[in-house]
Amino acid sequence: MSGVMECTRIMARRNLCGGQVAKIRKAMKPRVSQRALASMLQLAGLDVDKNAVQRIESGQRFVTDIELSVFAQVLGVAVEELLRP
Repeated sequence: MSGVMECTRIMARRNLCGGQVAKIRKAMKPRVSQRALASMLQLAGLDVDKNAVQRIESGQRFVTDIELSVFAQVLGVAVEELLRP
């Protein structure tokens, strides 16, 4: 894929981390649902529900730096891991 096409594809999304969040969540053993992930995030102090998790994973919702940090903590990965395209 050319650099311009890749940039356009990324800019159409509202976050860089959604795909990685979904991938890591689905790889968790036992597998974690979006609702369960939302509950885990709430216990860590983040005010998100299942619908917010779905919109983040699909790239339809912006993610703040604070939210990104909590996602990384809850998923047990480095923030940089969530930013990989």
